[in-house]
Amino acid sequence: VSDAPGCSMIALLHTGAAKFPQNLLPRARQAVCSLLPAGVLKGYGSIVSRKLASHGFGASMAAMSSFPPQRYHYFLVLDFEATCDKPQIHPQEIIEFPILKLNGRTMEIESTFHMYVQPVVHPQLTPFCTELTGIIQGMVDGQPSLQQVLERVDEWMAKEGLLDPSVKSIFVTCGDWDLKVMLPGQCQYLGLPVADYFKQWINLKKAYSFAMGSWPKNGLLDMNKGLNLQHIGRPHSGIDDCKNIANIMKTLAHRGFIFKQTSKPF
Repeated sequence: VSDAPGCSMIALLHTGAAKFPQNLLPRARQAVCSLLPAGVLKGYGSIVSRKLASHGFGASMAAMSSFPPQRYHYFLVLDFEATCDKPQIHPQEIIEFPILKLNGRTMEIESTFHMYVQPVVHPQLTPFCTELTGIIQGMVDGQPSLQQVLERVDEWMAKEGLLDPSVKSIFVTCGDWDLKVMLPGQCQYLGLPVADYFKQWINLKKAYSFAMGSWPKNGLLDMNKGLNLQHIGRPHSGIDDCKNIANIMKTLAHRGFIFKQTSKPF
């Protein structure tokens, strides 16, 4: 082999993988690879990957080295569905409250919070609302109130370690409506406080426009089309919309995009 020092470094990574700190392995591999000619990399890349995989590092290495690290440990993907009609009813009330916990290192879904919410001002869903969202009356009847759901969100956040000050997380929505208009508006109407973690977020439409150079007028449909992704589930299902948002984020991250907060501080 033409590059003996390079091969020695690869051998070192082979034999030391079991003892090497896992959090430092990506940097070590990157440093080694930067010093090797393309021919050596081509011949030994798969060997290194197999060796690391044998020590349990394969999946994490692939996830960590395939795209740049994000600024957040976790992304909390959220998409409300609310009471609606034509003409619009007031006040609107949240009837579906889904959150996906997305790992900022792997961009994989780690946990899900999903509840339906009983509307109290307009307890009867309109035919327009059911047709749009797929939510029928029986799915909200007898469900917890928004206050109770918010308490359960807080319990879930604590259980998932998201309230730890050392853990950086941020909500992600498709637009600003969910956390700028809908939640604070309903909480104000009901006299409920809004938790601080709901007061900063990433608008996926803005992130997509920064990454791709075009504004997605039709939201998720345009973003999926622009990235050649299949739409997941049905449009205007809160949990399905969250899955689409997560899929779009993962795709953009793999292309090297770094997500940043888009909302202005309250």
